[in-house]
Amino acid sequence: MAAVETDHDAPSALCSEFLNFSAKDTAAKWLQVSNLPKEVYQHLACYVPKIYCLGPNLNPQNEDLLAPLLLQSPLEWYLCGEEPSVGLAKLEQNNQPSQLCGHVFKVGEPTYSCRECAADPTCVLCMQCFLGSVHKEHRYRMTTSGGGGFCDCGDTEAWKKGPYCQKHEPNISDSSQKDPLANLSDEMIARTYNVFSIILKYAVDMLTWEKEDELPEGLEPPARGDTYYCMLFNDEVHTYEQVIYTLQKAVNCTQKEAVSFATTVDRDGRKSVRFGDFQFCEQAKSVIVRNTSRQTKPLRVQVMHSSVVAHQCFALKALTWLGQIIRYSDALRRILCQVGLQRGPEGENSSLVDTLMLCDSKMWKGARNVYHQLFMSSLLMDTKYKKLFAIQFAKNYRRLQTDFMEDDHERVVSVTSLSVQLFTAPTVARMLITEENLMTTIIRTFMDHLRHRDLHGHFQFERYTAQQAFKFRRVQSLIGDLKYVLISRPTEWTNQLREKYLEGFSAFLELLKCMQGMDPVVRQVGQHIEMEPEWEAAFTLQMKLTHIISMMQEWCSSDERVLIEAYKKCLSALTHCHSGFTDGEQPITLSMCGHSVDTIRYCVSQEKVSIHLPLSRLLAGLHALLSKTEVAYRFPELLPLSELSPPMLIEHPLRCLVLCAQVHAGMWRRNGFSLVNQIYYYHNVKCRVEMFDKDLSMLQAGASMMDPNHFLMIMLSRFELYHIFSSADCRKRYNRENANKDVVQQNNTLIEEMLHLVIMIVGERYTAGVGQVECFDEIRREIVHQLCIRPMAHSELVKALPENENKETGMERVIDSVALFKKPGVTGKGLYKLRPESAKMFNLYFHHYSRADQSKAEEAQRKIKRQNGEDSVLPPPVLPRFCPLFASLVNILQCDVLLGILGAVLQWAMEPSGGHWSESMLQRVLHLIGMGLVEEQQHLLSSAEDNDTNFNFTLKISRPGEAPANTPSILALLETLQNAPHLEVHKDMIRWILKTVANIKTTRECTASAPPSDSSGHSQEEVSIGSTVRDKDKAERKRKAEMARLRREKIMAQMSEMQRHFINENKELFQQSLEELDPSTSSTLEHSPSSCDSTLFCVGPRRWRAGGSDRRQVVTCILCQEEQEIRIDGKAMVLAAFVQRSTVMSKNRKRPPHNPDKYDPLFMHPDLSFGTHTGSCGHIMHSHCWQRYFEAVQAKEQRRQQRLRVHTSYDVENGEFLCPLCECLSNTVIPLLPLTKTSCRYCNKHTLDFDLQLLVDEEKPLFGSLPCRQDDCLSSLTRFGSACWTVSSHATVQNHFIRLLAALVPDPRVENTPCILDIDMFHLLVSLVLSHPAVFSLDSSGLSADTAQLHFLHLVTVAHIVQILLSSVPEEVQMEQESGGAEREEEEKVCMFYNTLRTHLGSGLREVDSGWHLWCCVKAGILPYLRAAALFFHYLNGAPAPPELHSVGEWEALCGYLCLPSNLLQLFYNNRDKASLKTSNHLIELPGDYSALINQASSFTCPKSGGDKSRAPTLCLVCGAMLCSQSYCCQSELEGVDVGACTAHTFACGAGVGIFLRVRESQVLFLAGKTKGCFYAPPYLDDYGETDQGLRRGNPLHLCQERYRKIQKLWRQHSITEEIGHAQEANQTLVGIDWQHL
Repeated sequence: MAAVETDHDAPSALCSEFLNFSAKDTAAKWLQVSNLPKEVYQHLACYVPKIYCLGPNLNPQNEDLLAPLLLQSPLEWYLCGEEPSVGLAKLEQNNQPSQLCGHVFKVGEPTYSCRECAADPTCVLCMQCFLGSVHKEHRYRMTTSGGGGFCDCGDTEAWKKGPYCQKHEPNISDSSQKDPLANLSDEMIARTYNVFSIILKYAVDMLTWEKEDELPEGLEPPARGDTYYCMLFNDEVHTYEQVIYTLQKAVNCTQKEAVSFATTVDRDGRKSVRFGDFQFCEQAKSVIVRNTSRQTKPLRVQVMHSSVVAHQCFALKALTWLGQIIRYSDALRRILCQVGLQRGPEGENSSLVDTLMLCDSKMWKGARNVYHQLFMSSLLMDTKYKKLFAIQFAKNYRRLQTDFMEDDHERVVSVTSLSVQLFTAPTVARMLITEENLMTTIIRTFMDHLRHRDLHGHFQFERYTAQQAFKFRRVQSLIGDLKYVLISRPTEWTNQLREKYLEGFSAFLELLKCMQGMDPVVRQVGQHIEMEPEWEAAFTLQMKLTHIISMMQEWCSSDERVLIEAYKKCLSALTHCHSGFTDGEQPITLSMCGHSVDTIRYCVSQEKVSIHLPLSRLLAGLHALLSKTEVAYRFPELLPLSELSPPMLIEHPLRCLVLCAQVHAGMWRRNGFSLVNQIYYYHNVKCRVEMFDKDLSMLQAGASMMDPNHFLMIMLSRFELYHIFSSADCRKRYNRENANKDVVQQNNTLIEEMLHLVIMIVGERYTAGVGQVECFDEIRREIVHQLCIRPMAHSELVKALPENENKETGMERVIDSVALFKKPGVTGKGLYKLRPESAKMFNLYFHHYSRADQSKAEEAQRKIKRQNGEDSVLPPPVLPRFCPLFASLVNILQCDVLLGILGAVLQWAMEPSGGHWSESMLQRVLHLIGMGLVEEQQHLLSSAEDNDTNFNFTLKISRPGEAPANTPSILALLETLQNAPHLEVHKDMIRWILKTVANIKTTRECTASAPPSDSSGHSQEEVSIGSTVRDKDKAERKRKAEMARLRREKIMAQMSEMQRHFINENKELFQQSLEELDPSTSSTLEHSPSSCDSTLFCVGPRRWRAGGSDRRQVVTCILCQEEQEIRIDGKAMVLAAFVQRSTVMSKNRKRPPHNPDKYDPLFMHPDLSFGTHTGSCGHIMHSHCWQRYFEAVQAKEQRRQQRLRVHTSYDVENGEFLCPLCECLSNTVIPLLPLTKTSCRYCNKHTLDFDLQLLVDEEKPLFGSLPCRQDDCLSSLTRFGSACWTVSSHATVQNHFIRLLAALVPDPRVENTPCILDIDMFHLLVSLVLSHPAVFSLDSSGLSADTAQLHFLHLVTVAHIVQILLSSVPEEVQMEQESGGAEREEEEKVCMFYNTLRTHLGSGLREVDSGWHLWCCVKAGILPYLRAAALFFHYLNGAPAPPELHSVGEWEALCGYLCLPSNLLQLFYNNRDKASLKTSNHLIELPGDYSALINQASSFTCPKSGGDKSRAPTLCLVCGAMLCSQSYCCQSELEGVDVGACTAHTFACGAGVGIFLRVRESQVLFLAGKTKGCFYAPPYLDDYGETDQGLRRGNPLHLCQERYRKIQKLWRQHSITEEIGHAQEANQTLVGIDWQHL
């Protein structure tokens, strides 16, 4: 009991102590003592355990009250030497505010980066700074923060221009940047120094303290209690569910408490789950450890003494306090930085800052966050100390990363994540490279952690354990750090930077060596591969390194000496790798067309081959840079170009490309999907820049240094095609042998691929350094070729273009020069369409096209050419010139080996293909010939001055082969082929080639000044051939056009003849169908004569009566297709319908749902808080057909096994089904009744309380604008409703009628009638009219039923006017407006009427003398009621509407139709209503700019878990409430099921239907009930007309009103449930989502 007693005494004892305590005196005492640290520690030892950790909960209220008074206040007094509030205010006054903003981001807060001015994508602004900066007019990018970074406003290194917002703009007058410490007195500096060093040391000691049961020296409490905490720590291994389940077992708490514990542990990193003596806590610990150690390592639990926990809690408070104090003055910040970075007694790396960093992985999440925040607000806000801190960070880098590998927390809460703040500042990064050799450190640390190597020293990812995979994920963050260091290129190099960069480059080459040749593959022959090999890790690594490799090259290109050294280093690394490769491969000699070359025997289809060749590719990149920077021409003597071995350089890239070709040809099918995936990524936009593109560059570099014939022979040999083209009779392919069909097929594909590769090697010149182009030309060409496939949205284009390290594609600068933008409509996206003049750049064999893209582009381009009436030929485009280093590549086109290959294929094409050649092969050959001709034309144009051109392709192709074979020349073959019937497709191209040859010969004639006579004669002949070809061409085209015209005319004539014939045969049918169009159903036709001449009334004794023909209504059953007339004695017909509760019209969402015991359903309250809505898709069935269909649906549902019962999009147990025709969700049927007054022999079990206003839409005319499905639904509902009253017991209906009438005609015998202001009048009117027939049978006054209806209408209308006058006369009357005499009478009458009301009510009503004003009120108020009444009587009595009501706002016509006089006092009419509040509801107003919503959401905290930021803030679009969705904290119970905040809200706000905007995802969410939901496109679009779901692209988003109106329309029409049903039917994955948890 003793413990309990002390607990009781504690508060009172504390109170007296606390009352007698004086912070001022304590501080004064401290000023006198010699050993201040000891004194302060004693003070803390005494008070901290008395304030903190006195009970099971760690943070009761009084801690926050007492800690400042007893602990912080004395420190502040000591620091200031006077009243703290005064002292600190003085400091703040003398302080020069920092120009850095330094605002630390909360989770989910919007951050902005400028795509034009930011130094890199990590430079961001907070919303306040952004709005005050120049960047809001630029191309900015908006994202949501993950928390933890800070605003870079004011950091001149972060922005190319506009570094300051208006608030942080530096003060020009105050340019004397003196030391901030100069403002403080020496004593104050000394005192501050003392306080800071004691408190910081105390906090560091406590947070890094590892003993659970004792305290550091000097902090032992005077009286030690015996209370402990069982402390549970967070990890990233166990799930929420595991933790909740374990806690329920260990500390037997409820589910709710366990959820709360788990949430806190996840948020703060630790939570005490039990409080008591040691045994009690130890027992809970053992249960937790036992329960969580089966599969993984157990949850971390410690039993800690309460005083240790108390001091740790105050240590966090102390760090927060330090962070607040230094805000008052830069001087204090500086002192804190000095204290933190001062070396401790242990020498290097022993300062307090070092200690915190090195213990980071041992601390819990909450502690880490607090000290990281302190670092940010102190060390990182001061340029000098930021550099000193960066040096310490770099010194400890290896240890920090090693700790992080072992740590089981995410990187966000690790100190290593501060690298982004340090390494991205260019000056800091350069300093760390030169002084701390940071580049080498990062790369070596990376290599240390990837230990798995094979025998050759390559990385090996095969059979990774879970632990290794985890580590591999962690290691990737190092690549991120390297990227930060390299992100801004140096403009000036020092010798030291060169030296250290090259050292880092060498380390990087070591890394690439481990990747060169990793994951090799060998072709499977015979049987399929058994286990798919691991390939993803290698590609993950490649993708992560892609930007690093590109940035390394950019660094090299910015300094000539570095480039030369890097090239040499890379070359020697590659040579070193190759030296081990060529062993054991025997040399062979290849000869062909009179050339021969030595190479090695190597078959891709038999040996090992790898897709990973980063060294070769890096060298290819550097080689192109030598050309681009012209280093190759200026310092050839410094470069080892003469020592290069081109065959060695091209060997591996060539093997890789051959592998791709063989995979295309289907030779590697047995190697499974892993290889297919690798090939896919090799070409994919994410990897191709440093993979496929560079392999191509390397082949270009190699080929430019070799004899083109030798190059092509080696290529043929690697493609395993050499035997086909080298034999003497290669032109007679396969005539003798009848080779295996598959082999022939494979070889055909390989030949196509090989020719395609030649096209690419000669034709891809858009890399700067290879061709004479700028980098924009390359992007422009990429865009043109993407748009040649089809018009594309901005986001599609961005995905198709490679991003640089800044996530930029460079597309915005060039897009407008090649494309036109077309804005989107209400759906769809904005599209870019190619400008017609850009199409001339189109190259059919563009190297980034996949096969599918190529065929789509070809089809699209030919189609456009045909539409423009041009030839559909797609010639090769004119290309830029090669750079001098690559200039010799054009000779490939005119070398003997290639001409031999082309000739052979043309020769094969002479006879129709028996599978021995293919169309694509011929197409490629023709393209190559075309390329040669275009090239020659360009050479002629450019060398017109110097009459010496060495490129003479026409000459080569017009030369026949040597004797003895005497093969015909290529030109001769083409002449023959142009008339071959089996080559119809290629005719255009062949003609184009012959025409071009003729043109070139002409050009040569003109340029040759005195050609020898014989050759001129020869050319003349050729020219004439050319011109006749051209004339023939024109005539041919004219003939084709004429034939097409004749064919069209013939077809048209045939069609019209058939039509005439059909009408003649079916004359009677046509007559009948015209007669049957019934005026009552088709309101557009003329009305029947009886109703045309007189006025149309829909109610009262003179109402329109239906004739015999009007009454007939014939419908077709959608299930049995049988026609049926609707008659009382016919088969029953029903309409599929969906009944749902609705709050769309509600004016009071706060009202709780009706209590069924007390609710009186006879009267509807005017605020319409809950109603019922019936909608229908308008499809009609026999009731027995429907019954059979529904029973089948039920039976099918029951047959499903229990475990397979997934949520279908409809719930059979609740009577739901899908309409058999349109699959629209339905849950009832409405019987169709004929237009009559007699009672009916069947009735549906659902009583329908209907609100027709729901269907009176915004500004449309009353009749004629309702869709037919709503029209059918309303008419059936009205008639069915009237029938329902006639079959209920007469006594009940009569009783109801009397109660209804008593509401307007008071009757002393009727009890508790509601007040006139609490009744919805339209609802009353409908009920009165429908219940009257039951009373009518007792009536002997001789009134007809029609007259009664009219009287009811008059009575209720007057009551409604009274309602309006009582409730909506506005406060202040605006200026009187004169109206014409027309309405004078009404205005006088309304004044009289109002005054009559005032005499009855006395002082309740204010005096109003403006008749005009009252009249406006009444007009505005009564119209919705009149429109609804008109619809009701129209459907009840079937009277057609007068034509005036088909146009908007004809209210005189409305009164006439309702048989109401236009004179007010008897009755009134027309417009919108404020009275019983029948204005249409709208969804909430949304802000125009999406970032306003993000900002609103980021400041929204979860209402349940004390101040915690909500992870998925979600906005209700119906009422504007912000909810904390998709989280345990806000789950509640609804009908026994745990549901998330959104689902719970739908039942309170929308009767089970909800429309939400998920703010962080920019996504609309529709929910219906507990199990149904779907996502819908948001109404926010970027400037390119696209939504950005998930906010991935980050373009600014603006509200699109049309799209928001569309969502509003879905809501008003109650189509949300239907929309969800359709979405779920279309997309089965939606069915599996647990919607109720959102």
